[in-house]
Amino acid sequence: MPDPTRPLKIGTRGSKLALAQAHETRDRLSAAHGLPAEAFEIVVIKTTGDRITDRPLKEIGGKGLFTREIEDALISGGIDIAVHSMKDMPTIQPDGLVIDCLLPREDVRDAFVSPTAQAIADLPAGAIVGTSSLRRRAQLAHRRPDLHLVEFRGNVQTRLKKLDDGVATATFLAMAGLSRLGMLHLARGPIDPAEMLPAVAQGAIGVERRVEDELAAALLAAIHHDPTGHRIAAERAFLARLDGSCQTPIAGLAEIREETLLLRGEILRPDGSAAISGYREGSLHDGPAMGSDLAQELLGRAGAGFFDHL
Repeated sequence: MPDPTRPLKIGTRGSKLALAQAHETRDRLSAAHGLPAEAFEIVVIKTTGDRITDRPLKEIGGKGLFTREIEDALISGGIDIAVHSMKDMPTIQPDGLVIDCLLPREDVRDAFVSPTAQAIADLPAGAIVGTSSLRRRAQLAHRRPDLHLVEFRGNVQTRLKKLDDGVATATFLAMAGLSRLGMLHLARGPIDPAEMLPAVAQGAIGVERRVEDELAAALLAAIHHDPTGHRIAAERAFLARLDGSCQTPIAGLAEIREETLLLRGEILRPDGSAAISGYREGSLHDGPAMGSDLAQELLGRAGAGFFDHL
């Protein structure tokens, strides 16, 4: 077992939100195994996505931008486990790595943030809205084509400063991130998923390990949240079949009611000119098959070249 002289090394990005997620993981491991906090060492790793903040993600490589250096450190043994926002994770992992630990999922909804408007409906025609998410841009362009959308990259604090500086009238953040940062007061309110379906795996924290690391596997098994695992498995199967990346506007949400898994999915043209959605319902263990099947249906309805419209 890890101890203060031989701590388990937890790899993470260095943003305030990423560090909050790493500390939550550490605290859950500490409580589950009766270990002191000093038995775990949080190791900050800067990723390509953290270094390049002045260009849209779709121009510099997509989801792997926030994970590659961390996974390299995990493979090389520089760290023992890695904590990720699951919405940032590519659906294909490097050989030798696995994510089989999901923490209890936070609020999945998007948050509307604006110094002047109370909700999307209150934004006047021509209002400037900033977001770096291709999904949010497409959803907003589809529902409010009268708004002016601008690129809005950076961490929570950076984007809030841009609002204060008047770069945009409104932006969107994840309710989960604001909650973990203790900043829910900044949101005008959550956006109903019926109005803006969230990103696949939004609000979920995954912990990655080396496949052969039996100690890490045993430690993490104690903090895995099974309901979140079922939901994320369905959503990521949906994303994987669509070959989803930061270059394709895709939304998906799985929910559990009693013993039934409910899955909604949506694909949009990047310019918001069209949106196609669908729904599946089944048993908890059928989630991956449901996700793949729903994606196949939407692809069939979309036809070739659906994502090519800019």
